[in-house]
Amino acid sequence: MPDGTPKKALPQDLKSLARGYTKVAIQALGGIAENGQQEAARVSASIALLDRGWGKPNQPHDAKLDGELRITIRKLLTKSDDE
Repeated sequence: MPDGTPKKALPQDLKSLARGYTKVAIQALGGIAENGQQEAARVSASIALLDRGWGKPNQPHDAKLDGELRITIRKLLTKSDDE
């Protein structure tokens, strides 16, 4: 999140409920992509469909490093992580 607080995972039951609308959402996006009154809406719906069907395209980068790259990944375990 922008303020530095970690993003909380959605509860599994909420994810399941949301996934239950997949067909309806895809049909709605398809309808907008085909029949939307505004070009921006058609483009947005088309991109959403492609991203969901094929994944987002890889983003190339051309960063030039002048020295050593060091990455540190830390995760603090809590009691609920161990269960």
